[in-house]
Amino acid sequence: MFVIAVVIWGSIGIFVRYIPMPSSFIAFARGVIGVAFLLAFMAVRGKRMSYAEMKPELPIMIATGIAIGINWALLFEAYRHTTVAVATLCYYFAPIIVILASPFVLKERLTPRKVVCVLVALLGVTLVSGVVGGAPTTGPAGGNGPLGVAFGLGAALFYGCNMILNKLSPNTDALSKTIVQLSTAALVMVPYLLFTGGFGDVSFTLRSTVFLLIVGIVHTGVAYLLYFAAIRVLPAQTIAVLSYLDPATAIVLSALLLAEPLTALGLIGAVLILGAALVSELPGKQE
Repeated sequence: MFVIAVVIWGSIGIFVRYIPMPSSFIAFARGVIGVAFLLAFMAVRGKRMSYAEMKPELPIMIATGIAIGINWALLFEAYRHTTVAVATLCYYFAPIIVILASPFVLKERLTPRKVVCVLVALLGVTLVSGVVGGAPTTGPAGGNGPLGVAFGLGAALFYGCNMILNKLSPNTDALSKTIVQLSTAALVMVPYLLFTGGFGDVSFTLRSTVFLLIVGIVHTGVAYLLYFAAIRVLPAQTIAVLSYLDPATAIVLSALLLAEPLTALGLIGAVLILGAALVSELPGKQE
């Protein structure tokens, strides 16, 4: 389920490319649409959210939703100040944070194979990002490159917090957890949208509306439901390594469907990411 979720996320750029709206508004809308879809899904299944059952873990779920919302906002600020490649590279320091924090926060043993795999995957993201080839670090509309890097690393920190906090609420069912966290994330995005004027330049066409619904239902509602269901049972270090399938999927799909250039280094990087994800989960002797 986790692999399906991150592969779905890896395809989101294909759809967002054809939604002519501010990225911050898209993030807010995907949260709202995702929650609406999940509430409808819950109603069809005849289920109800139980406050009594969620109460012990509700503070953690709200904290996780806040982390998701701040993560989205910081990532969009990174995109404003630096290139997508640099922002993506900084963002995927998150698994490194999880790998290092898991022995202390989650009491998981840090295995050598997981450490090597996450470092290989990070090298793969570096190659995929184009930074090694001398790509610019400032966004096409200008901006402050170092500030963009700082925003990207901040987004990575809150992405890592999201992964870890979700491990601390294992008893709430995935559907209720997803609804609470996405609702909180959408609420967190409201002041950011008001501050940046993200509600101002929004126009709807048939195509953009359909794609926005797909992003909200599939890439948010369905993907986060699968993600939260899987994250309850997977070790944090496994989650960290497999999360690198997201950028690998994105770079391959953008080359195949959007005709964006895929350099030899980018192809090597994608192979490293996929290889690291595979090797990290191969059965072997106890480490």
